[in-house]
Amino acid sequence: MTYLIHALISFASSIGFGIITNIPRRTLLPAGITGAASWLVYVALTAATHAVILPNLLAGVTIGVLANLFAIRVKAPVNVMYIPSLVSLVPGAIIYMSMKDFTLGREAAAQQGLTKTLTIAIALAVGFVIAEASFNALRRLARRRAN
Repeated sequence: MTYLIHALISFASSIGFGIITNIPRRTLLPAGITGAASWLVYVALTAATHAVILPNLLAGVTIGVLANLFAIRVKAPVNVMYIPSLVSLVPGAIIYMSMKDFTLGREAAAQQGLTKTLTIAIALAVGFVIAEASFNALRRLARRRAN
């Protein structure tokens, strides 16, 4: 039941952010599905490993693969689906608390939070790169077989 709630809320947040950022209507549902799937991957791996890098990395790969597949299906740029799908994974609360700690003079806590934020951002970016590279290689292979 908990995973269903997670999926519904992340689906709604991805669609809501898509509406706010004015993405085309035909891409809202795929962006919501991609956001929900990536969040479920993140939640499941976080519960299993209690790590930071692996859940974010694999959630980034999930976004990359699904967004590429949906972009082909709805004939839209893949970036249109990346942005709303990523909204649930952005470490906004961590960076906020780090800035708060920094302004209150707690440099050690601020440094720890900033390091965690950068780690998450890098893991997500590497996940996107892995997905893009894999998807491009598969696309080239499919085109060769089609010809």
